[in-house]
Amino acid sequence: MVGPHPSRAVIEASQLEQLRSLVAELFPANAFYTRKLSAAGITFDVGSLEDFSERFPFTTKPEVVEDQRVHPPFGTNLTYPLDRYTRFHQTSGTTGIPLRWLDTPESWEWMLESWAEVYRATGVTASDRIYFAFSFGPFLGFWMAFEAGARLGALCIPGGGVGSAARLCAIIDNSATVLCCTPTYALRLAEVAAQEQIDLRRARVKTIIVAGEPGGSVPGIRARLAALWPGARLFDHHGMTEVGPVTHECPARPGVLHVIESAYYAEVIDPGTQRAVAPNQAGELVLTPLGRTGSPLLRYRTGDLVKAEQNGSPCVCGRNDLALVGGILGRTDDMIVVRGVNVYPSAVEEILHATESVAEYRVRISEVQSLIEMSIQIEPRPECTDTAALVERLENSFQANLSLRVPVTLVPFGTLPRFEMKARRWVRE
Repeated sequence: MVGPHPSRAVIEASQLEQLRSLVAELFPANAFYTRKLSAAGITFDVGSLEDFSERFPFTTKPEVVEDQRVHPPFGTNLTYPLDRYTRFHQTSGTTGIPLRWLDTPESWEWMLESWAEVYRATGVTASDRIYFAFSFGPFLGFWMAFEAGARLGALCIPGGGVGSAARLCAIIDNSATVLCCTPTYALRLAEVAAQEQIDLRRARVKTIIVAGEPGGSVPGIRARLAALWPGARLFDHHGMTEVGPVTHECPARPGVLHVIESAYYAEVIDPGTQRAVAPNQAGELVLTPLGRTGSPLLRYRTGDLVKAEQNGSPCVCGRNDLALVGGILGRTDDMIVVRGVNVYPSAVEEILHATESVAEYRVRISEVQSLIEMSIQIEPRPECTDTAALVERLENSFQANLSLRVPVTLVPFGTLPRFEMKARRWVRE
């Protein structure tokens, strides 16, 4: 157990108090929510958390996108005059039109505290040296993780503007103890290390914090990274530009994410019925950031699929915060139905990474005579000597785990693209 943690009663009382303060601040200052809630006949009082979930409507990405289109460039979801805002970020746009997001100094400080909680949960301290293996662009997570690390007192080493081999040398030469990147890129760095004959046993990395993809909670990927980065413990984390840093991995249960409920009111709904799911059932994560008053979101449908653990008892780590078993399982817009079977990217990744012989892969989705078909291209690792057996093993695994015949074909090593940020391995034809 990691010290005392607030009880459910304390967590929920704090959430309600913050929620009431947030909603009171929005009317009439925030044009987007004043218009949205008034049109729905919603009064701005909040009787309880249940009352909030019952009465207040969801907010969706398409309606925020439309608001920014009609009121360019930033839309009307701003609670204060523009001169109060000091930070600009935008979403990656991997699932549609990018969203622009502004923050006041107060909202930024609020989110930094959540990132500090991520570092605390992973055991990162001021004595650590954190290497950030990504190019700093307009996406929120990069800047927030870096600044939160500096506030912690750790030595923060930026890795933008250089190649993978140079990053590996910087990690080793500067004795970095923490690596921040996507799970795909942690695998890529290890691949480059092997190609360049860089011995990762020389690295002092003890903690790898990953985000940006569901892979950080996929057992096969976790096992592969543990083998490639000797002595390093992987910690998953997830967040979004629209809401901020949301979860951190449980220190005691790998593959389980805790929602930082001191900062977020979380719900899990059935994407179809839009009602709360039954205990321990998978559904879509809905979030209300409680302290991002300058650019708020009420009941935001994230599109992330999760399974919330609801057993009424504290986690073995001592926390009472909502636990998401298996991390982010996938996205509502990523799931495909192949011959009546729901297929999630995380399930495909788990099968492919259960073997150490796959260097990279690409999933091809096509429509043949009105039927959705899925096939997979794989790059075997150079040391794989029996590629025919590898293909047969993978096809049998897909049949056993998904009840689907999934054709697997080979491509030469180095053929498929590599990714520094979010991987785009699914191709629709």
